[in-house]
Amino acid sequence: MGKNQHVTRRPDGNWQVKGEGNKRATAVTSTQKESISIATGIARNQQSELVIHGKDGKIREKNSYGHDPYPPKG
Repeated sequence: MGKNQHVTRRPDGNWQVKGEGNKRATAVTSTQKESISIATGIARNQQSELVIHGKDGKIREKNSYGHDPYPPKG
């Protein structure tokens, strides 16, 4: 399983994709939608989790593309 991918807003107003624990962004885009698209591809490839942060920095959504430790019960 790879590193979880975080989509966050940068101080300059752009959006970034950053692997958990990395100092540098993997990708920088002008829209959150574009960053989410890139991060989704990475998370799927690495079988990790995608964590999307809102403009305020709080976690807005999570998507798991690997082994989900808390699968939905149904």
